[in-house]
Amino acid sequence: MESVLVSACLQGVPCRFDGRGKASPEMAAAIGERRPVSFCPEVAAGLPTPRRPAEIVGGDGHDVLDGRARVVDDTGHDVTEAFLDGAGRALEAARRAGCTEALLMARSPSCGRGAVYDGTFTGELREGDGVAAALLERHGITVRPAPGG
Repeated sequence: MESVLVSACLQGVPCRFDGRGKASPEMAAAIGERRPVSFCPEVAAGLPTPRRPAEIVGGDGHDVLDGRARVVDDTGHDVTEAFLDGAGRALEAARRAGCTEALLMARSPSCGRGAVYDGTFTGELREGDGVAAALLERHGITVRPAPGG
């Protein structure tokens, strides 16, 4: 059976920065007959739940991977290394399970696809991807924003 990597929070796992899950009723249809592989890059990297909200400053996840941007929490603490570690762990999990696609949380500095918060902590968005989404895509895994995410 084919597998798909899915943001754990969208399956109701309480792993978001605020300590909640965000179960998406539309996820079952998006997953279809595939086996979901639930994963949270931030928790896998050892960040606590709940934790300070974080955003990418200076670009998007591709820029973080290339060393041109960083991830900071809302107090200014640099958490880039944890986000890079979590992205690597997401890639490992996807590879182990044979995933060719990922359905990830929208706007997240880890999982966002197409748009992420802009680093000002004002709720504004910028075009781009989160760190894990960028790494997965670089390694040939199709990343889609999950419905309801």
